Amino acid sequence: MVFGILIIRVREGQTVVNSERYILPILRHHARVWGRMTNLFSNCSQNMSDFACLLEWVEKFLPTSHVPQKALHIRDASSHKTSQEISPWELSLSPLNGDAGFRQYFRLNTAPSLIAVLAPPDHENNPAFVNISLCFQESGVRTPLIYAVDYQSGFLLLEDFGDDLLLPQLSPNNADELYWAAEAQLLKIQQIKPNTEIFPHYDALRLRDEMNLFPRWFVEQLLGLELQESDRELLNEMFSLLVDNALEQPQVVVHRDFHARNLMLLEDEAVSANASDVNSRIVTDGSIGVIDFQDAVIGPFTYDMVSLLRDCYIRWPENYVNRRALDYSRRVEAFGIIPNVSDEQITRWFDLMGLQRHIKVLGIFARLWLRDGKQGYLNDLPLVIRYTLEQLEPYPELKKFKDWFEQRLLPQLPQQSWYQPWEVAGD
Repeated sequence: MVFGILIIRVREGQTVVNSERYILPILRHHARVWGRMTNLFSNCSQNMSDFACLLEWVEKFLPTSHVPQKALHIRDASSHKTSQEISPWELSLSPLNGDAGFRQYFRLNTAPSLIAVLAPPDHENNPAFVNISLCFQESGVRTPLIYAVDYQSGFLLLEDFGDDLLLPQLSPNNADELYWAAEAQLLKIQQIKPNTEIFPHYDALRLRDEMNLFPRWFVEQLLGLELQESDRELLNEMFSLLVDNALEQPQVVVHRDFHARNLMLLEDEAVSANASDVNSRIVTDGSIGVIDFQDAVIGPFTYDMVSLLRDCYIRWPENYVNRRALDYSRRVEAFGIIPNVSDEQITRWFDLMGLQRHIKVLGIFARLWLRDGKQGYLNDLPLVIRYTLEQLEPYPELKKFKDWFEQRLLPQLPQQSWYQPWEVAGD
């Protein structure tokens, strides 16, 4: 059983060492089923919905320290109970907004609250989520505690980090403080030993496959353009340059989506004069929680910096971004993570890494709409286009791609329903 292997590895110290704070909640909670692993998995009948199965499973593994509070809504549309028939203290799950993946999140009406996750194993790598979470926690990175997991059904029971995503909290008044705290978490991630049993390599094939989403989904499917052989040759030349840039950098553990929608401000861990006002909080590195880390890899040290500072959902002045990138790189250098390199080299690594990421994201956001029906990401395309063109500007060797983008793609944009002038996107 995969779950049994996980517990054994943790127990023997092969995955996590000296991590009682993080591992014991799992071990204690599952001590009663140790040795009879077949009972770990949900035994839902075929006519039960996934939601009903998840609820039944949560009830089975709910920690005794988390007591249901007053239910606020009907638990499941498939339930035959009316709101009057549900006990006011009965366990209930409230749906939360999802992310770009296939996961569904539900908040339990317990005190303290917990998060139940329905993560279909056909689409989500739940073993990676657990292994990486435990590894991150061992290094002091604040990820949600895991109380229970059923790999076969794709069920997880997690600590609730609350609702304070970093993104809506950011402002010019607090950006320095909040980014410093976020960078402190990133520094911990980049100090993790790159263990290939946990983290795959961000190799040339993976980097190129990501960028190939751009011609397929953004250019051909969303914009409706037919690519010629000459177009593909130009793209391949460009992609090779960006792959080389990524692979020549110092390689570290990379979160791979380290941006302000995947970072959370943990209210109970930030000293505050007024907890409702982020501007009055004294934010420490432990005040930032990290989520959506299951795709972490071993890759270029500038990748997560780009994700954070050239965030697809918020834009900062270029001089501010460049200063933070260089300052952070010097902190990384001081810890011996990277060798001493010039500012010019770091800037080039940073810019071209951003170009690789944003070309990929253009394809991903288009796919999220065309394949998955998630339209909201289309509104973020103009900012990603702006990043792409701005990052091309300083480099003469990228001029052919820049000219191609401007001549072939930009004229198609005003016809799109999501279009807004990319030149001012994010301002």
